[in-house]
Amino acid sequence: MDAQEVTTGPWDGRAVCVAGLGVSGRAAARALAARGARVTIVDARDGDEQRAHAAELEERGVAVRLGDGDTLPDGTGMVVTSPGWRPDAPLLAAAAAAGIEIIGEVELAWRLRPEGAAPWLAITGTDGKTTVVRMLACMLTAAGHKALAVGNVGTPIVEAVAEPYDVLAVELSSYQLHWSSSVAPMAATVLNIAPDHLDWHGSMDAYVGAKAKIFAPGTVAVYNADDDTSAALAERAEGVGGRAGFTLRSPRPGELGVVEDLLVDRAFTADPASEAAELAALHDVRPFAPHNVANALAAAGLARAFGVPPEAVREGLRSFVPDPHRIQHVADVAGVAYVNDSKATQPHAAAASLAAYESIVWIAGGLLKGLDVDDLVRTCAGRLRGVVLMGRDRHRIAEALARHAADVPVVDVADTDTGAMDRVVTAAAGLARPGDTVLLAPVGASFDMFANYPARGEAFIASVGRLAAGDPRAS
Repeated sequence: MDAQEVTTGPWDGRAVCVAGLGVSGRAAARALAARGARVTIVDARDGDEQRAHAAELEERGVAVRLGDGDTLPDGTGMVVTSPGWRPDAPLLAAAAAAGIEIIGEVELAWRLRPEGAAPWLAITGTDGKTTVVRMLACMLTAAGHKALAVGNVGTPIVEAVAEPYDVLAVELSSYQLHWSSSVAPMAATVLNIAPDHLDWHGSMDAYVGAKAKIFAPGTVAVYNADDDTSAALAERAEGVGGRAGFTLRSPRPGELGVVEDLLVDRAFTADPASEAAELAALHDVRPFAPHNVANALAAAGLARAFGVPPEAVREGLRSFVPDPHRIQHVADVAGVAYVNDSKATQPHAAAASLAAYESIVWIAGGLLKGLDVDDLVRTCAGRLRGVVLMGRDRHRIAEALARHAADVPVVDVADTDTGAMDRVVTAAAGLARPGDTVLLAPVGASFDMFANYPARGEAFIASVGRLAAGDPRAS
């Protein structure tokens, strides 16, 4: 259904400011305009791309203001903000001071759902959200449901809610949950919690508080029994529609877990005290790593809460195609495995990646965003054959290595030119021995050297390819 075909209703004539001309902002503006709202979308940018988007929106009756993202339009009765806008942004601060309601695209989508709309199965957490939402969509599809992964992935959620899906697998960031007040998924999970985005939220308590919103009244809370914060959030959540844990150990009644080489369910069976359902084998989880087994169990918990049978869980895991740059095996060269986990942009993610291998030459560095790496280095020190450092904040990782892994060889690559990754990979190959894994798990963001984490991962893949081919640029 095209957004322009939606009939008007309670939004008719309402003055709404949409903050941000990104994908979610444009989708929100189109959806609101189609329902008769008087929409003004604002963005501080004013380039060719923004003007092209503005022309498309203006044809739909949306007023567009470029080059000024700070001033609240006169007469605004509600603000719909994009996830990247911090709460202290001048426009949002002005709206809050004036008592004007501020919501995000996810909250808007929830309010725009038609009668009989598809239930939501929602995922949040510091790491693993995209993997879990895609695993879940595969399980739902394998069970014969018309399902779609939305939120931070794929189709904007305000567009998806207008379509006749059976169920939506919804990835929710802490930013999106911060601006949500009435979202109540059928079932939801908090995968894990570690410090992240504290510059946006202002404190760890605020970050955790945003994540906690996903366990709304009536929602089945699927929590990580191996993560103290996730388990505590589920325990404290009031009025939930039930609780189910997932764990990497043998599950107790009310949990999903691992028994020998099997993923099993003792939460969503007829008699959890005495009955377990076999869901899949460990080798069905790809790529295999302990944290990815936990991801699979979380997805299975949400699928089982929706009534998906065990065989569809297994089929969904087998059909799942992992996204690139997430513990992605690139090649074996001279008996050494080269693995790309460029997505590991903070300590919690890097720790999960490092825990998957026994003897590692670690490639690390980038923008640490103020996060501490001492615990990470202390924990993984025994696995390190060597370390190659790159990027702006590499000195902080070097300092942690000097404190906790002083005997581990370290190569510092200060270069930032386009050939830097070749020198990094060559240095790693020089440290590695047959049976080792050269692991790109940077623990930092990529923007000091690359456009984004996929660009960093692609540079690594290309450099490994040159190394394997004997290209002199990687030697």
